[in-house]
Amino acid sequence: MISVIDLSEFFVEVADTLVDDFDLLDFLDTLTHRAATVSGAAAVGLVLSDRPGRVRFMASSNESGKMLELLQIQNEEGPCRDCLTSGEPVVNADLAHASDRWPTFAPRAIHAGFQSVHAFPMRLRTQVIGALNLFGTEDSRFEPDEIRVVQALADIATIAILQERNLAHAEILTEQLQGALNSRVVIEQAKGALAQADHISTSEAFDLLRSRARSSRRRLVDVANDVLAQLEGRVRP
Repeated sequence: MISVIDLSEFFVEVADTLVDDFDLLDFLDTLTHRAATVSGAAAVGLVLSDRPGRVRFMASSNESGKMLELLQIQNEEGPCRDCLTSGEPVVNADLAHASDRWPTFAPRAIHAGFQSVHAFPMRLRTQVIGALNLFGTEDSRFEPDEIRVVQALADIATIAILQERNLAHAEILTEQLQGALNSRVVIEQAKGALAQADHISTSEAFDLLRSRARSSRRRLVDVANDVLAQLEGRVRP
């Protein structure tokens, strides 16, 4: 059941966030957390496609969401793949009856404790640039009105990606997506290095990175680069 109160709070947050020089990666992570809260999903993930056939993990509400996205990417199957290929939502998919459709993904997702999945395309006119994916530990079903709401969240994510630059041609769009994906790699590296150095979980490490970025009004990727440089200096002989 979609929470109207949480949804209204999310749109207020969007209005405050979509301004000049906003941090795209921080926004996408926030969007996955808000989508989980609004929908009641146990995990939410977001992937982008920087060119046909190549899909990259971008953001998630928790480590389970990241694991499920990487599972689909590595095995080249799953609801996000279908969504990217068709440009249409994949909704109310019962994983218990999806082994024929996703022979690798479905059993492993079930083993991880999930029962249902919904995937929503992120579209720029006729081009699909990514997908927003919601995973449930119960056999949750969305009504038509709820499907439209979650699709609106995916559309907002698309707007956020396009906000940083006025995109006139497909080549510029590819460049924009690649820049965001490269930044994601740096953040993941910093998150892992910080977790190992401070003996904390990767979720705690990411929260620390985001807190530093927000308190200093800097981009997540800039803070991540600083952390990697500092840790590299710490281990030098």
